Amino acid sequence: MSDKRLLRLLPIERWPGREEAAAMRWFAPVRVGPIELADRTWIPAMVPWRATEDGFVTPAVLAWYRRFAEGQPGAIVVEATGIRDVPSGPLLRIGHDRFVPGLRELCDTVREASGGRTKLFIQLIDFLAIKRRVEAEKFISRFLVIDGALRERLGVASDEEARARLVALDPASMDDVLGERDRESLRMGHRERVTDVHLAHVRELPITLPPLFADASRRAREAGFDGVELHYAHAYTMASFLSARNTRADGYGGSREHRVRLPLEVFAAVRGAVGADWVVGARFLGDEVIEGGSRIEDASWFGARFAEAGMDFLSVSKGGKFEDAKQPKVGEAAYPYTGPSGHECMPHVKIDSRGPFGRNVSLAAAVRRAVREAGCETPVVAAGGISSPWQAESILERGDADIVAVARQSLCDPDFFLKIRRGRGDEVRRCFFTNYCEALDQAHKEVTCQRWDREALEEARVMASDGKRRLVAPSWE
Repeated sequence: MSDKRLLRLLPIERWPGREEAAAMRWFAPVRVGPIELADRTWIPAMVPWRATEDGFVTPAVLAWYRRFAEGQPGAIVVEATGIRDVPSGPLLRIGHDRFVPGLRELCDTVREASGGRTKLFIQLIDFLAIKRRVEAEKFISRFLVIDGALRERLGVASDEEARARLVALDPASMDDVLGERDRESLRMGHRERVTDVHLAHVRELPITLPPLFADASRRAREAGFDGVELHYAHAYTMASFLSARNTRADGYGGSREHRVRLPLEVFAAVRGAVGADWVVGARFLGDEVIEGGSRIEDASWFGARFAEAGMDFLSVSKGGKFEDAKQPKVGEAAYPYTGPSGHECMPHVKIDSRGPFGRNVSLAAAVRRAVREAGCETPVVAAGGISSPWQAESILERGDADIVAVARQSLCDPDFFLKIRRGRGDEVRRCFFTNYCEALDQAHKEVTCQRWDREALEEARVMASDGKRRLVAPSWE
């Protein structure tokens, strides 16, 4: 291991022994609604890009989750899984009953690999349309909607004249003529928003989404999951309803009371579909980290409302928005983890002098305080740059959270928790927090880890599509 990389990591002067680990809060049981987790370790949702193009579970998906389950965490949250029966690339889907058999096999795989110790939740997501960025001439000729105001600004009488005039303009002049949304679509690729109520399908989201989430949750229960995590975070539909930038005037935007309305209606529909004896929680943002976005004051208020409504857990994240994303190359779509909000969502080891470690814990702590002040005992999950057992233990000792989640360090070493529990922490393969994995996700390639994808290749049963990386972390014992 490089000395420079070692120096960037959160120092661990010693690892707990087996008996010491057994006495830690992190390895103590915790109640999550109707069930109990064996301990407070948690692997949050990560998209590995291993499903079929039609959204079905594959052997590679099973191997991915089996490897995590072998490390026996208290809970694993399966990747963001689409609730609609629409094409969405190699992401898991749950929008039709035909997906249930594969998801049932996934549940069985995790239970077998963990010896029944690990509880399994599935994250349910909805997202609006986003298009790839195209060349300016193609955008103008095929996608730009010409209206009277644009024709007037251009001084032409017909749509054909408008398109011809625009194609001849230099970029600066074109920016002066186009409206704000058209300029963005040209620069970033077209993206729908929850405020686009002129579009019937967007206007009707409060009608269509509750039953879609409810049906997906029913399928998840039928498949054998222990619960669902409603994806109310980052750049997607439900987070956009919660956002302070949601200005809908139909009772679902504007004030906090209106912005939280649809998320609560979705939860009520899900609870009605699956009953009170099954876990339903949510992941949402403690801070959007964008201009005009929601802040921790909003998140704390939302968390209290979610807890009062009866959610079984609250998992707090940060950022990951389209609004400040980096401009994509022509032919690519915007990726919501490339701008400042995305960097805060998955903080890189070189993000700034503070570093990435435990950077977002204060958000979970504030949400938890608000939940307790509301008289609720709903467990709160903290995440973001967790890589040390002492770091996790201090979070629990301070009462900043009830459960501590580990994503990238668990990806680097799926046996992270198990090694610590067995007093063998000195064998942990430590994450460098360079976001090598995140870069693969951005490119829609199978997500692997730089610490293991070139290790013991001769022993690897399954290789990535490029033939150069192993798809499963090396076995420990």
